[in-house]
Amino acid sequence: MATNWRTVAALIALCVSSPFACGAAVAQALPKEVATRAEIYPIASLTLSDQQFLSGDAAAGKPVTVAGEFRVAQGTGKLPVVVLMHGSSGVGATTEAWVHAFNAMGISTFVIDGFTGRGLTVVGPNQALLGRLNLIVDIYRSLEILAKHPRVDPDRIVLMGFSRGGQATLYASLERFNKLWNKSGVQFAAYIPFYPDCSTTYQSDSDVAARPIRIFHGTPDDYNPVTSCKAFVGRLKTAGRDVVLTEYPDSAHGFDSGLLGVSTVAVSANAQTVRNCHIKEGDGGVLMNGDTNAPFTYKDACVELNPHVGGNPATAAESRKAVVEFLQALFKLG
Repeated sequence: MATNWRTVAALIALCVSSPFACGAAVAQALPKEVATRAEIYPIASLTLSDQQFLSGDAAAGKPVTVAGEFRVAQGTGKLPVVVLMHGSSGVGATTEAWVHAFNAMGISTFVIDGFTGRGLTVVGPNQALLGRLNLIVDIYRSLEILAKHPRVDPDRIVLMGFSRGGQATLYASLERFNKLWNKSGVQFAAYIPFYPDCSTTYQSDSDVAARPIRIFHGTPDDYNPVTSCKAFVGRLKTAGRDVVLTEYPDSAHGFDSGLLGVSTVAVSANAQTVRNCHIKEGDGGVLMNGDTNAPFTYKDACVELNPHVGGNPATAAESRKAVVEFLQALFKLG
């Protein structure tokens, strides 16, 4: 059902002028997908190289303030939350579609913007602008904020990310990284990476948190191929981890933009992809090119350009349904 924004505006005006009348009015008329409150938080983080991240060298990082938007869903008391981490193009319109879906369920959302505070808008054409793992620091710092919030149930916070943010979501599950960087005192209840890059092998990367991991990917994805994720999922399953990979045979990278009606696939001009790279963590936290045994850089021959991106409304709807059902069960929603 389309949102009547005139009604929403009237309710906001009522809340400003009369908070007591606002509560009753909101309960009667506010569309379910509209949050009752939005809060913007500065997130004190660090900008680090991958080597600094992997070696736990916080002192070498450059302090930076990024931001997060917290939308409090309708409901009372401490609510569950989904934290959303964007990809290489920053926070986009598809994120809003997911926010509305979760808010309509009575789940609050926290959308991290890891780019603006760093003076970035996109990194697709130059992935070297930000370390591959840096967004994980932003994620853990956001968890610190949410764990203390009076309207948040700290045991029901889920992490979800897309592409580069999906990569961060997937590897934020590693116990090693939690011990190095997560100072919140809590853990995410689950991890939901969408079309992440799984091409890098980190030390002890099959030792993940004892929480569900649900990966969503497309077979024809030539940005972050599903093949490497299948290999990683296989290792996680061998280690007895709770991980499921849902693969859509006709969905390109970014297929959930189909939630906005996008149904075309196009070249992401000059975007870098490591689809044919084999990256592994070496001694001292140095990322190595597995084919050359030299330190990896985005100038390596394995780095290619012009992968495809595009939406698929059918599989976007399927993935949304799957995520909604998973969260309903995980959060024990009615």
